[in-house]
Amino acid sequence: MRIAIVSILTVLISSFLFFSFKNEKLNNVEGMTIKDRFYVPSGYERTKEAKNSFGDYLRNLPLKPAGSLVKYYNGSTKSNNNIYDAVINLPIGKKDLHQCADAVMRLRADYFYSQKQYDKIHFNFTNGFRIDYNKWRQGYRIAVKGNKTSWVKTAKASDSPQDYWKYLEMVFNYAGTASLSKELKSIEVSDIQIGDVFIKGGFPGHAVIVVDMAINPKNNQKLMLLAQSYMPAQELQILLNPSISSNNKVCWYAINSLPTLETPEWTFKSSELKRF
Repeated sequence: MRIAIVSILTVLISSFLFFSFKNEKLNNVEGMTIKDRFYVPSGYERTKEAKNSFGDYLRNLPLKPAGSLVKYYNGSTKSNNNIYDAVINLPIGKKDLHQCADAVMRLRADYFYSQKQYDKIHFNFTNGFRIDYNKWRQGYRIAVKGNKTSWVKTAKASDSPQDYWKYLEMVFNYAGTASLSKELKSIEVSDIQIGDVFIKGGFPGHAVIVVDMAINPKNNQKLMLLAQSYMPAQELQILLNPSISSNNKVCWYAINSLPTLETPEWTFKSSELKRF
C-alpha cells in the first residue's frame, strides 16, 4: 500500500512539472556555464548564493557546447539515451579513476584549490586514513603496504596543477562512495543546498551532486539540477529528469518529501542526502 501511494505521488508531481514546463524554453544552447545554459522555469528564481561560495562556484561551472557527448577516460563516447543534457567542461585524466564519488570530491577540492584554501582539501581513504592536500604539497607521498598507509617525504614542495592532479588521482584510487558517505553528514531534504550530495555508499554505490537550485517565492517549492560521473570513469554530466516525458528536455528536479529520488541511472532514498 505504501509503495502504491508513493508511486501515485511521484506521478502527480511529475505530471505537475510536465504541464508546468512542457511549453517553456528552458535551455539556452549558447550558454557556456550551468547558470547560463539552463533557464529557471517561470515563477521560480535562482537561490541567492554568496559570491565565491561553493554554490556560486558550482552553478558557474563551464560546459561543453550544446549537443556534446560525454567522453570516457579512454576517449570513447557515452551514448546519450535520455541520461544527460550537458557536459561539464573539465579534464578527467586518462585513467579509469574519475567515477561518481571521485567527481564529487574533485569538485569540492577544485573549489578550495581555486580559492587557495589548501588546508580545507582533505579526504579519507576507505581504510580511514586521512590524506591532506597540505601534506601532499609539502612533498610527502603515500606509501601503502597491505592495510598500512603512511606518509613518506619523497618529492619537492609544489602546489602546481600537475602535482595537484596527482593528489586527486591518489584520492580516487583509495577513496569512493563507501568512504565519502561516512565523511559527510546527513541532512533533511527540506534543508537542501547547492553542493549537497545524494550518496549511497557501497561496492558499488553511487553519488550525484546538486549544482544549482531555484525556488518559487509564492509557495517555497524548490528545484535542483544534478550532476554525476559514473563507471567507467567519465566526464561530469547534467542529468535529465527521467520522470518528465517531454520533447522539451527537462533537467530540473522538484525537491519534495518523497522517500526516493529517481535519476536516469540510480534511485536514491531521501535519507541518503548528505553535506560536506
